[in-house]
Amino acid sequence: MHVDRDDLLRTLAELVRINSINPTLVPGAPGEREIAAYVARWLTEAGLEVLTHEPEPGRTSVTGRLRGSGGGKSLMLNAHMDTVDVVGMSEPFSGAIRGGKLFGRGAYDMKGSLAACMAAAKALARSGVPLKGDLVVAGVADEEYGSLGTADILTRIRTDAAIVTEPTSLRLCRAHKGYLWIEVEVLGRAAHGSRFEQGVDANMRMGRFLGALDRLERELRGRPPHPLVGPPSLHAALLEGGSSLSTYAARSLLKIERRTVPGETESGAMAEIEHLLTALRKEDPAFEGQARAFFVRESFEVPPDAGIVRTLERSATHVLGSPPSHFGDTPWMDSALTAAAGIETVVFGPHGAGAHADEEWVDVESVVQAADVLAETARDWCA
Repeated sequence: MHVDRDDLLRTLAELVRINSINPTLVPGAPGEREIAAYVARWLTEAGLEVLTHEPEPGRTSVTGRLRGSGGGKSLMLNAHMDTVDVVGMSEPFSGAIRGGKLFGRGAYDMKGSLAACMAAAKALARSGVPLKGDLVVAGVADEEYGSLGTADILTRIRTDAAIVTEPTSLRLCRAHKGYLWIEVEVLGRAAHGSRFEQGVDANMRMGRFLGALDRLERELRGRPPHPLVGPPSLHAALLEGGSSLSTYAARSLLKIERRTVPGETESGAMAEIEHLLTALRKEDPAFEGQARAFFVRESFEVPPDAGIVRTLERSATHVLGSPPSHFGDTPWMDSALTAAAGIETVVFGPHGAGAHADEEWVDVESVVQAADVLAETARDWCA
């Protein structure tokens, strides 16, 4: 069983040449419909049973199933098809290979991984190796914003394990951080700037809260770090308040991003923010402020002795010639959704650089190696 290297790299270049910018991030961008049609055709020709899914108009995901004979464990190979914007890029859709690197938006994040998943499934389908469990390739929409694709697919398809193929430089990622987006509103009272006895400055009050938040931020980073992903953190991302120079601000609004580590909860993170507001109310009974979390993504962690971790590690050791290292990453990934659905999950993918940057590339040999590892892992897991 061998992955066709030339076919894989040709497929990757064609994927990169398709504009699949997420329209939620860039209004008017095309989204995933064209790339989904390409992936669906490719997987059908490779011999998989293909379905397309559209949780919102134009936001298309694809699943291809290589069906086993029954009685075995199933596996999902997951990769997102959407990308961020291309502002500042000199060759956003080239797919050119120079010095062992393939360039273009999404090459690293994460069409190299998508191509590896597709090639692994094709190698298995063409090899005639008998599988008992099903292999599912999921090319998903919207990971770069709200993960519509994976969330939707998990209502339709469940497997025993999943490999989310975000780029890891051929290492095993066993944990990543989660996050909360939190809105804090502090109230004042509008009045003409000359009427200090009537006005209450919400921005000044927010300043008190920001001072307390700064102390919390330093305390978070000083906590004992998680062994794989380090300490939690937060930052004050967006701040707005006031209506004109000669008016006391009636309202000040702060948006916070709070990065969580495995073991932390939404309720615990919100309790820390509420504690700051409670302390300010005690200092000043006239202080009015409230907080709410308006978007939450959980962290992820899988133990080193999980079955899919051991199987992937064996396959990677065989293909790469030495055991892959284990690590934790800081960005959020769809692996948190598959794990929350009760699917044993690990993250593994190729090497490269430039996610969300002006120059993006993926190492082509690592894409081939990743495909070989995924094919061998799927064969062993689904056997």
